[in-house]
Amino acid sequence: IHVEGEVDLAERSERPVMWLVPHFMALDVAGASVLLFQKKKGASIYQQQTNAVMDAVMRRGRLRLGNAVIFPRSDSAKPLIREIRQGTGFFNLPDMDFGERDAAFVPFFGVPACTLLAPAKLARSLDMVVLPLTVAMLPGGRGYVLTAHPPLADCPSGDALADAHTLNRWLEERIREQPAQYLWVHKRFKTRPEGEA
Repeated sequence: IHVEGEVDLAERSERPVMWLVPHFMALDVAGASVLLFQKKKGASIYQQQTNAVMDAVMRRGRLRLGNAVIFPRSDSAKPLIREIRQGTGFFNLPDMDFGERDAAFVPFFGVPACTLLAPAKLARSLDMVVLPLTVAMLPGGRGYVLTAHPPLADCPSGDALADAHTLNRWLEERIREQPAQYLWVHKRFKTRPEGEA
């Protein structure tokens, strides 16, 4: 794993940190890299599996490096918020479509995409630094490059809808840099505006 940028910027921050990690193919490598290349404890949310064996395998894999905690998406956000307030960094996947609740239709490559407002609201309410990360697979199985981008300027701004626009524009730029690396099978356009197929 080759790291570009300042992953340890999260350690030096006096404010809580949100690692913003969109759905590129090597997404899980980003999580492991964050835990390997800096000392701040990390927290994330995961989709609990209905099969108990698969759920245990997923949990063990995501927690294998230590210094981390994960919460099922179905649980309350209170334990996560408590962790963040204690200094734990939050590993957040912002380009998810969970339906229209706490979301807005924001252009993503010119198509309205149901975009979460919660990341911006959480970052604002906890005065978090938003540090975007992307990871790319190198050709021929030669490894990965994790890029720690500079904190998003003016985000959170206090306007969650404006922040969703900022995030989608930033993500479009990163995807254009390496389009083959984005997880295109991810259901980014699952929820549609009323009347649209």
